[in-house]
Amino acid sequence: MRAIALEAFGAIRFDRRVADRTLDAILRRERRLWSRERRRVSEAVYGMLRAEFRNDALLRRALGKCYEALDDPARSALHYEIWRLSEKGTATAADLARAGLSPALFPGVQACLDPAAAAEVLPDDPAESLAIRHSLPVWIARLFLREVGAEEAEALAAASTARAPLVLRANALRIDRDGLRARLEEEGVSTEPTPHAPLGLRVQTRQNLFALPSFREGLFEIQDEGSQILAALVGARPGLRIVDACAGSGGKTLALAAAMENRGRILALDADARRLAQLGPRARRAGIHNWESQVVPEDAPGPVEQRWRGRADAVLVDAPCSGLGVLRRNPDAAHRLREEELARFAALQRRLLARYAALVRPGGRLVYGTCSVAREENEEVVEAFLRDHPAFERLPPRETLGPLADRLGAEPHLRLFPHRHGTDGFFGALLRRKE
Repeated sequence: MRAIALEAFGAIRFDRRVADRTLDAILRRERRLWSRERRRVSEAVYGMLRAEFRNDALLRRALGKCYEALDDPARSALHYEIWRLSEKGTATAADLARAGLSPALFPGVQACLDPAAAAEVLPDDPAESLAIRHSLPVWIARLFLREVGAEEAEALAAASTARAPLVLRANALRIDRDGLRARLEEEGVSTEPTPHAPLGLRVQTRQNLFALPSFREGLFEIQDEGSQILAALVGARPGLRIVDACAGSGGKTLALAAAMENRGRILALDADARRLAQLGPRARRAGIHNWESQVVPEDAPGPVEQRWRGRADAVLVDAPCSGLGVLRRNPDAAHRLREEELARFAALQRRLLARYAALVRPGGRLVYGTCSVAREENEEVVEAFLRDHPAFERLPPRETLGPLADRLGAEPHLRLFPHRHGTDGFFGALLRRKE
């Protein structure tokens, strides 16, 4: 398991591969592993990724040239041992020797495991200290401080690097939330209702949900509570014509279609044919049939967009973004993401929002969303769009979310944070084309 975990970690960190796909490929190859061993490998890899920024900085400060002299495999082995020893919270030089590591590394391991030892080597700069304590790149720590202030940045950083909860959405076409909860209990899965999303359940037991009869029967989908709320912001109801413009694999498409009770029409668009192809099997399992999908060009409107131009009652543009709101689900993303990419994402988001706004009919709604907490990708994109498109106006989220918007503090936009709401970080703006 140690060798497999280190192989996956190396591929992710040094070959810059995506964590979930890399792990999936390696674990499919390693058929001799038991399910608990597969789970252990995954825990090790994600645990190492979540703690790497922190541990790397502390090891550099505590060990200096001794750490710098290590090659990548030796550093990876050291990070693995720190993850393993973190479970018992302490270590001795003998523990390192048993793992084949030099006892000279012990002061660095102590700094990673003992908060008092870490405090002795932390820098005075608030952003750098925050970044090390919560295992983030310094530029992300500075962004958190800028977005929510020093007091909240600590909680946001902690929530962004914690293990993410597993959340389900009951398929309202086939079952209500209480009925799903009872059914899952029969199948040995304990859940609790989400505090905000009315169809959400938070899973409390570890189990392969995809093997459950209830999943095969289409009774639920895995979807974070924040994603469910963003879909609800569209205000889908039976009989509408709705476009999910950046549909991906269709999670929000399915939520919208269920809210429409299979009446009306929903069009799912995406430039990624591989991801969009996943919608068909998911929709069939869920019993949804009021949808169609179309792969679209990345750089210009295609024929299907021309046919829908000015006809949609609502359009959702859940735009590609930095993913700063979902780092707890993708700890490897923090390693790949660069600060300068925010400007590139914002430019793409402005283009997509303008492109798909053309599909909205007079009086129709346009919802712009991201899974980012950066204003550059959120409020600033919306303000630029409204300046360039005077035919659109801003609506308060309570227009579609009702009292939930007030409970979430959604004014003038929906802004969800892991530390405030327990959801992934999401932004949503509700706009309307004037009559």
